[in-house]
Amino acid sequence: MTAALALDEVERLQSRVQALEQERKHLLAVIEILQEIGGTLHFADIVQSVALRLGETFGLDRCSIFLAERGGQSVRLVASYEDPAIRNYVVDVDRYPELRRALETGETVFIADAATDPSLTSSRGALAARKVKTITAIPISWRGAAIGAILLRTFRDGPSFAAADLEFCQVVANLTAKALRNAHRFERLQQRRGEDGVLRRRERDQAALLGFMRRLLERSPLALDDDDPAGGHSPELDRLVEVAEAVLNQEAASR
Repeated sequence: MTAALALDEVERLQSRVQALEQERKHLLAVIEILQEIGGTLHFADIVQSVALRLGETFGLDRCSIFLAERGGQSVRLVASYEDPAIRNYVVDVDRYPELRRALETGETVFIADAATDPSLTSSRGALAARKVKTITAIPISWRGAAIGAILLRTFRDGPSFAAADLEFCQVVANLTAKALRNAHRFERLQQRRGEDGVLRRRERDQAALLGFMRRLLERSPLALDDDDPAGGHSPELDRLVEVAEAVLNQEAASR
C-alpha cells in the first residue's frame, strides 16, 4: 500500500469516526429530550426543554421555538435558549423571513450564509454583529399543517450544520409536535373534568340549600295553614320555595 493510499484510508476512517461520534451525540440528545418531555404534560416545560437541549447540543447563537395561531395571524415566541425567561412574546413575523417561509410552506428553510442571503438585507447589520453564520427554520407540523417552528442560528466561527444535523433537528421537531399535541389533549381533559366537577358541586349545593330552606320553612309559622288544623304546606311556603328555586336556577345559568 502506497503512502497516498494509506493516507486516504486514514482520512476515510477519521471521517467515519467523526460521523459515528456525531450520530452518538444526536442519539443521546434525543434520549434526553424524550426523557424530559415525556415527564411533563405542560407545553411551556416541553418547548423550553427542547430549546435548551438543542442549544447545548450545537452550541448555538440562538435556538427559539415559535408557535402560530390558526391561520398564522399571530406568532408567539414561547421558548428561547439564550433567554429562558421568555415564555409568551408576540413577534412580528415579517422580521423573520425564514420563519415566515417555514410556516407558510411547512418545509425546512436553511440559509447557509446569513451575510449574503438577499432575504436578510434588513437585518444584516444585527446578524453580522452577532457573527451569525447559518440560520435554519424547521417547521413543527401536525397533520400536515405547520403549528410552529424551531429557529436555529450558528456562529460564524463555529461548526456549520451538516445534512445529518438537519435530519436530527427534524426528528426533534416531530417529537415536539407530538408532545405538544398530548399536552393540549391533557389540558382539555383537565378543563372538562374541572367543569364537570364544578357543575356537580353546584348541583349538590343547590340541593342542600333547597333542602335546608324546606326544613327551615316547615318549622316556621308559615308551615301551618290556619284553615287546616292538621297542618300542611301553606300557599306562602310553596311560593317562597318556588322563588328560591327560580333564583338558584337563574344563578346557575348565568355562571
